[in-house]
Amino acid sequence: MLKLKDSSKQFAIHCWKFCSGIPHSREYNAYANQLIRSSSSVGDSYRAAQRAKSSADFLNKLKIVEEEADESMYFLELLKC
Repeated sequence: MLKLKDSSKQFAIHCWKFCSGIPHSREYNAYANQLIRSSSSVGDSYRAAQRAKSSADFLNKLKIVEEEADESMYFLELLKC
């Protein structure tokens, strides 16, 4: 569990550093801001899952982690273009 907790934190840090090197423009800023939000939500939501009240609550919170990770990948793909 600690490995995923640390990995999700590192993912957010890497995305943040990546975004700091993106050119500043209205279009790029919108995508970079979304990437920063979603990538940091991966770790935040995973930590919330660790405090789940039940197995069902844990699975629901992990679905949020999955959604945030997928959203992060989407914005990384957009910024790659």
